Amino acid sequence: MSRIRIGTGRVAAEIDEQGAELCSLQYRAEGQGEATELLWQAERAWPWHAPLLFPVIGRMNGDRLRHDGTYYAMPKHGFARDRRFTVERHDATSAVLTLRDDVASRRLFPFPFHLTVGYTVEGSRLTVSYAVHNPGPGTLSASLGVHPGFRWPLPGAAGKRGHTVLFERPEPAPVRRVEDVLLLPERHPTPVRDRTLRLDGALFTDGAVILEALNSSSLAYSAPGSPRVALSWHGFRQLALWSPPEADLLCIEPWYGLPSPIGSDSEYGEHREYGEQREYGEHREYGEYAAKPGQFHLAAGRSRTFGLGVEISPAR
Repeated sequence: MSRIRIGTGRVAAEIDEQGAELCSLQYRAEGQGEATELLWQAERAWPWHAPLLFPVIGRMNGDRLRHDGTYYAMPKHGFARDRRFTVERHDATSAVLTLRDDVASRRLFPFPFHLTVGYTVEGSRLTVSYAVHNPGPGTLSASLGVHPGFRWPLPGAAGKRGHTVLFERPEPAPVRRVEDVLLLPERHPTPVRDRTLRLDGALFTDGAVILEALNSSSLAYSAPGSPRVALSWHGFRQLALWSPPEADLLCIEPWYGLPSPIGSDSEYGEHREYGEQREYGEHREYGEYAAKPGQFHLAAGRSRTFGLGVEISPAR
């Protein structure tokens, strides 16, 4: 394992070249001796820190995608988190890593791509940028998500009770759920009351809570006596919150894209079997990857950018 460390002030981060994964986020308040770790440290309950989800979020039905009539095996949450990125630049406060398609990736995902991840630490803020570029010649279809796991309880808090997520704006829209990391069709009443979500393990008994019609572009995760973790993002459309059973972590996940609808990969999310057909603009075979709901599409030579900011402030 090869890690890059950046940050010389209140916030320091470590990034693993494997998956360009953020694997440590430490905060030192003014006058504090030792730094405090805010990220989950890949313990047995969940063996990750903050994996990058690309080119799919969640699962494809049958763990495969279909492109031009050919099936390709696609692992859960894609393959980027399992690939070693190239370090393009690295200094005391920043790092840039890239992943490009190759023979191995094209066995899983038959599209050329360039994926660039940049990290910068300034003061008490970590900024992460993501860029997906299509070198051509055809159209690139993909999803991208980030999956940071924060400690719950946060350091300094008395326990799990009392933790809240405060959204920038009210979030009244129904939420979605998953089964075996595939999207269920039902919509459920939101657990967010106006702008506030009070955290409780029972929220996640049925898995992730997915805010599909997201209003906010920022939130704050906090508890009495603990540092305040403020997240902001751009380019993402959805947000998922998740905690595995009996684990001391909370994942706060901005997404562009959704898991495949359970039982289908059609544009409309209907439950059909592979091989059936549907009209939508032009006649295509049912299950074509380009029709997967919610993903973005890049013409040759085009790019799409996303961003995540994490600002840490002292306990109140």
